[in-house]
This record gives sequence, structure tokens and C-alpha cells, in this order.
Amino acid sequence: MAIDFKTFVSVAPIIAQARHPIMIRGGHGKGKSQVVYAMADKLQAIDGISRIVVERRASQMTEGDLLGLPDPDGRKINGERATTFCPPDWFVQACTEPCILFLDEVDRATLEVRQGIFELCDSRKIAGHVLHEDTVIFAAVNGGEHDSAAQYQVNEMDPAELDRWTVYDVEPTVEDWLTWAKDCPEISEIVYDFINNERKHLEHNGEFEPNKVYPSRRSWHRFAATMHQANLLADGGKDNLAMIYNLGTGFVGFEAAVSFRDFVEKYECQVTVEDMLNGKFEKMATWEINDYVALVDKLEGSDKLKTQLTEEQLENIAKFFKMCPSECAMKLWGVVSGAAADNSDVIIKIHSMCQDHLVTILGAENNE
Repeated sequence: MAIDFKTFVSVAPIIAQARHPIMIRGGHGKGKSQVVYAMADKLQAIDGISRIVVERRASQMTEGDLLGLPDPDGRKINGERATTFCPPDWFVQACTEPCILFLDEVDRATLEVRQGIFELCDSRKIAGHVLHEDTVIFAAVNGGEHDSAAQYQVNEMDPAELDRWTVYDVEPTVEDWLTWAKDCPEISEIVYDFINNERKHLEHNGEFEPNKVYPSRRSWHRFAATMHQANLLADGGKDNLAMIYNLGTGFVGFEAAVSFRDFVEKYECQVTVEDMLNGKFEKMATWEINDYVALVDKLEGSDKLKTQLTEEQLENIAKFFKMCPSECAMKLWGVVSGAAADNSDVIIKIHSMCQDHLVTILGAENNE
């Protein structure tokens, strides 16, 4: 079963403290590498040990990159000269100081390299050189439960190889990305609000057509960073709509670029789910039915009804319900009712606040 990053970050430190190697499996661009780097701070907060991340792409390694090169001086055993190996710099670092040893793309490595990693996972050593006692091992590969490895040019890992790792399939939620984005200076408020309101555009779900550009968490970060560097979203970005669209098609694909360009153009009129929950209804004065329906769709997609809402937020949902045209109000009623299994207390409160208005709507419909 796949887990989100919030769950992974809670269990991984326990495994790392036991010095067992951890493998993260998932689709490309989901943030696997970033979560490994974040583990350095997480572990330091737990055990107080500062660890630098030493990253190597296993897909680019040969046996020599793993074992090192023969030492020309060698050593003597029972009076006879014998070959010894000088380990590569990254491995010396992992053996002499606390590190997070991050081996990326292990499933794209050659069979010989992967077999060499067996010993590293089993015995925490290679060719007699032993890892530092506080060094921990992470690996990242594509594929997994929700992202078929058949979509990637990777090598299948047999049961004996997988058994050397503690394996987690990760399927990060939109909330995982939003939580990360809040602390990322390159992610502007406009980009954050767009993803929060148009969640389907964060990443592609389903099969990938050859040569087509699709959005991913990584590509949105790069797109946002590029716009931030070029100051394209200053003053709302309205003066740079063409450039934003043209850049977006290369980073996140045509559909997401069109949607984002339109979002930027109308941003000053946008009402987010958070705006509605906090009672910011001023922008709705000129709304038409499609605008109300769009916000109801955003509320349904946001999973906000499954969280702990304040009394004031519940009252604002009720106010919004009474503002909606009758067809939209009925749609909102269905969305609220559909969340009952997850948060029945919230649903009961909203129903009690809206019941009289619902009776009015139904009475008006019956009189037509």
C-alpha cells in the first residue's frame, strides 16, 4: 500500500535509527529526492547528529566507481604482496563521518553495481571499508504500486534484492505539496492558490503519451522558480500573460499552461476555498452560476470538509449555501452530505444551519 510523504517522514527516522537501508519507490517528479534531503534535518532534530547528504546516481556508476581503484602500493599478507583497493571519495566520506548516503536510480544501475550494493545493504561495508556508525542509506527508484515500472526503462528487482531494503511506495498528496510550497520562497502566492484550487493540474494521472509534456511536482517547482527569477508575477502578472503561457507549455504542458494563464488573468477576481471559509464574500457580488459551481467543485476537491473546521468556518459554509443559486445550492448540499462518513459532526452542524433555507428551495421548486 502506498503512503503519503507525511506518513513516510514519520516512519523513516525509526528505520534509519536502526541503521536499515530505506528505498523509496514512486513516479518521476514527485519529490522523492527532496524528501531524502529533508530527512537530514528531521534526523538531526531527533538524535542531534549533523549529516551531510552524499548523493550518487547508481545509474552512472561502474564497478570501479563502487569498489574504487587498485592501490599501487598494496600490502603484504604473509610476506606476499596483495592488491588492495582505494575507495572512491564519496565512500570514504560515508565511512569517516555521519552521512545520508543517497543512491538514486538504483534500478537503472548495471547488474554488477547492484550486486555490489548487496554487501553495502547487508553488512554496511564494501571491500573491507565499513560505513560510519551514524551513516544511513537511502535509495530512490521509479515505479511502485501506483506508478507502473513498465512506463520506465528500469531493471526489475528480484525478491532477494528487494529484501535488502525497507521498501516504501510513496503517493504524495496535494496537501504534501502545498505544505512544502508554503515554505518555498520560489513558489508565489498565485502559483500556490492555482494548485490549491486546480488540483488536477499538479501532476498527470494515467498513461503517458510519447513525447507529450505533462505537469509534475518537479516541473511546477521549476516553472515557479523561473517566473520568480524573471519577476513575471509582479503586480499580479497581467502584463506578462503571453510569456507566462509560452513558458508554461514547456514546463507543465499545454492544458496546465492555458489554465494557469487564465487563472493569472482573473486572479484578482478569484475566490479560494480558504476565502469562502473565512467569510471573504466581497468578490462574489457580480458572480454568475458558473462561478458558484466552480467554487463548490473546489470545495469538494480540497477535502476541507474532512478536516476539523471552526464554528465560524461552518457558519461561513452555511452563508455561502444561502448565497448560491438553487441548483448550485443543491450541488453544495450533496457535497456536504457526501462527506458525512468522514466527518459526521461537521455535517450535522452544517445541515442544522442550512435546513430552513433548503426547505425554502425545495418549496420553490415544487411550486414551479
